[in-house]
Amino acid sequence: MRIKAVLVGIFPQGAEAECQKSLLELERLADTAGAYCFGKMTQLKNVPDVATCIGSGKLEELKEICQNNEIDTVIFDCELTPAQIKNIENAVECDVIDRSMLILDIFALHATSAEGKIQVELAQLKYTAPRLIGKGKDMSRLGGGIGTRGPGESKLEIDRRRLASRIAFLQNELMELEKNRQIMRSSRERSSLPKACIVGYTNAGKSSLLNLLTDAGILAQDKLFATLDPTTRKFNLPSGISMLITDTVGFIRKLPHHLVHAFKSTLEEAVYCDFLINVIDASDEECGEHMAVTESILDSLGANNKPILYVFNKIDKCTPERQYDLRFYNGGRGRVVSVSVKEHIGYDELVSQLEALCRYGKTREYFMFPYSEQGALNILYKSSEIINTEYTDDGTLVYAWVDEKTKGMLSKFLK
Repeated sequence: MRIKAVLVGIFPQGAEAECQKSLLELERLADTAGAYCFGKMTQLKNVPDVATCIGSGKLEELKEICQNNEIDTVIFDCELTPAQIKNIENAVECDVIDRSMLILDIFALHATSAEGKIQVELAQLKYTAPRLIGKGKDMSRLGGGIGTRGPGESKLEIDRRRLASRIAFLQNELMELEKNRQIMRSSRERSSLPKACIVGYTNAGKSSLLNLLTDAGILAQDKLFATLDPTTRKFNLPSGISMLITDTVGFIRKLPHHLVHAFKSTLEEAVYCDFLINVIDASDEECGEHMAVTESILDSLGANNKPILYVFNKIDKCTPERQYDLRFYNGGRGRVVSVSVKEHIGYDELVSQLEALCRYGKTREYFMFPYSEQGALNILYKSSEIINTEYTDDGTLVYAWVDEKTKGMLSKFLK
């Protein structure tokens, strides 16, 4: 049986429309987590109430809704303090969580790899630690007076100490896994293959795109945060170029900072790639805002200065007028292609744009390798796209697309 939930949002003067949009997204998050949205409540408040977030009058209204309709959980579309959670729970007599806790729950649901599970648990513990609050005498510190003096530790202190110990253990585990990830990155660097990273708002179709290009076979669902663990696959372009494409966790508005930090090692795939593939749900009226959220997070990671391909997905759900407008959505940055991964629309243009990006920063050069130095030819074959090879009396003449690094290494063979 699904959990019955009430969603609560607060907004300052003039921001009700934005609040309603955010609540719609919160409803989708709740659905992904297995909760049914019974109803929504909003409150105009320029500053959240310190004790109850929504104020005592609105809290009474929320209490009545919860008790009359057997509500299991109340979900706030903002971050709550420990005191607010305690006060609201005491009033409504059901579970109370905030947006961050809901996202963490979804992450825990979808984490499959060892690294993903550790990242989720670490984020949960770091979020939970400051929210441990005393409840009654069993959680209180041993006080003064006869019979109470001497060494002792409250349940609250024990819980905090255990949390600190577990956090330290997980951080060490994550550091080891990050070392392995760095080794894998270094191996990909040595391969000299172009590396692309798929980024974008959650549920835009990133995993579906990787599946279409590479038959990766990864989970692709119409759910938020269906993918947590990054997946890298090789894609062979028609011209003979091979490239590596990595799928990453989706972004979302109000993504808590501690989540970005916990998933730093996986999000950094966007930092180490050669170019980005920003997938956008073209059918969503909020796609412009979704692009802004993605750009902001990429900025915070230091990955927003790379060549970028904007892929407007789900174009089959758009009107012709909207399809025309989408061509100008990128603000002049990067290339644009409109596709429908599901209906295989725009596939050829997408592949053509990927080929162009793989050649970004490369030039066509002639190299002459004497027969006495054919070993150097292997470097060119491994790192470049060969256009033509000709065997002459003086050696092997090769015409190829090369980057500056390879060109520098083989400069003495340039013709």
